[in-house]
Amino acid sequence: MRVRKTFAAAFAALFCIAAFLGLAPQTIPAYKQSDKVLHTVTFFLLTLSFYWILETSRRRAVHITLLACTAGLSIGSEVAQGLLPNGRNFDPYDIAANVIGSGGALAICSWYHKRMLERRRAAKTYNLVPGEEGEVDVELGETIHREEQETGVVEAAEQTVTEQLDNWDENAEDWEDPDDDMTGKAASLSGNLKKATMD
Repeated sequence: MRVRKTFAAAFAALFCIAAFLGLAPQTIPAYKQSDKVLHTVTFFLLTLSFYWILETSRRRAVHITLLACTAGLSIGSEVAQGLLPNGRNFDPYDIAANVIGSGGALAICSWYHKRMLERRRAAKTYNLVPGEEGEVDVELGETIHREEQETGVVEAAEQTVTEQLDNWDENAEDWEDPDDDMTGKAASLSGNLKKATMD
């Protein structure tokens, strides 16, 4: 498992800010339970950054994040807040707000991770799957109309040498370039000879 340092640094910074604001003596005035939105947003961001720290399978990332953030931090922060002598009380509604924010972030991250893995798998096996040649992928910028259909020009299949020899006609006129000196002179001489013999 590889650690993504950017997400780890973001989680550490958010965790320090949340711990300072949550466990310090109450300095932010509360206006009729308005801190529930703050709890929800804080744990949404904490879970969002924690989910992407470890580069691992989706199932393992969901389980680790569920245990660490949704269960551990959401409940543990309120228990620690009630045990410390900082003038703050244990509030079950704060736990509910924490779990809602963390659960929402976990659901979004899990959905996006699943979609990302499906697209990566599809990109690896896109040309190997039979029967998909005629399908159109709008997300990749393909359109329904193709250039051959729009112009109406259908190119004939190129013939092999044996097919050309089988279809060769002795009586067909030569199609050499008249600008060519050698061929032009030869064509005019053969044309004059034909006229002379016909007369």
